[in-house]
Amino acid sequence: MQQLSPIIIGIMKPRYTPSVATARALRTLGNNLRTARLRRRLQTATVAERAFLSRETLRKIERGDPGVSMGNYAAVMLALGALDGLSAIADPGTDAVGLRLEEERLPRRIRYTRSEEGGAPRRR
Repeated sequence: MQQLSPIIIGIMKPRYTPSVATARALRTLGNNLRTARLRRRLQTATVAERAFLSRETLRKIERGDPGVSMGNYAAVMLALGALDGLSAIADPGTDAVGLRLEEERLPRRIRYTRSEEGGAPRRR
């Protein structure tokens, strides 16, 4: 007896739609990578080959397609010699909001206990 595979009709995964700010940032990154490629006078085929990608994927990256994985963006940056900039993207040392929130969580005062008066302060 032949087993029939189930047919799923009308069930599709919802497509991700990035926010306007995200789409703009990805387009800017893509344009920057394209400009870097052109300044180096490299063809798309050369960069795609060095990044182990198809030319179509490289084209999507240069357009800022949000469906392309971050690893592929990193591979293109490596192929262009611009990978050092990737680690600076979410650097905690330049995260103004995070630093401000951390500062708010610092203790307001430092108390000494009698046994510690000669030693280091104990934070509360």
